[in-house]
Amino acid sequence: MDLTAALTLGDSEARAALAILPPGDRTHAGAHALRLGRPHLTLDWSAEPLLRAAAYLRLGSTGAARQELRGQPDTARPAVLHARAARLDRAPDAAALAAHAARLARAEGDGNALIAAAILNAEQDLSGADRAAHFAALRSLAEGLKVAELTGQPADPHLLAVLAHAQRPLNARKAAATAAKALDRGEPGSPARVLALLALDRPDEAHAQAQRGSLAAAWWEPFAGLVSAARPPATTPGTDGTAADG
Repeated sequence: MDLTAALTLGDSEARAALAILPPGDRTHAGAHALRLGRPHLTLDWSAEPLLRAAAYLRLGSTGAARQELRGQPDTARPAVLHARAARLDRAPDAAALAAHAARLARAEGDGNALIAAAILNAEQDLSGADRAAHFAALRSLAEGLKVAELTGQPADPHLLAVLAHAQRPLNARKAAATAAKALDRGEPGSPARVLALLALDRPDEAHAQAQRGSLAAAWWEPFAGLVSAARPPATTPGTDGTAADG
């Protein structure tokens, strides 16, 4: 049985299937498990601190993530994980930590870390919840999109999902197309897939995906709030819902 097939099984069955792996392959198995929305299995199979911190963050266990990051150097990838922990906790220094991570990523030429920092900066922008905030988020995400352009790689699906939410009140049709791309590229149970489904106004499917990936509510609740705030108010039965009512 190959690794991907094993990771489609239930937790106990997957653990049994993966038990035959050589110890040197377990970090790879753990990384693959995280990509497929199985953070608990990542924690079972990897001792790599950054990977374990990322898995704990998926679960919303920010304290455990910070423990994994203790002693790590002040470089881009640990900085991104610290910034994500702050974002999940709604900490007052979340914006400053995201900006710091972006600076380190630029200095190190770390494209993946820069994309993650751009996502965090855009999420922080969107907490403003007005049109100016959405334009600010678009500017933040542009830096992450530039990485894909320069490397010739497809745009990151998580970035696309956040982009769809930034576009939604400005151009609903474009936002739906962006969300569809994120949904197509996102892995099962990933933040990308959950946020894309919310942008497409499919909350039940989004919640099912979040449950599948053990994704903590702090990752997606702010976006659910954005979608709810953008919906037009319900009209009273018997009226046409126009401004002339009353």
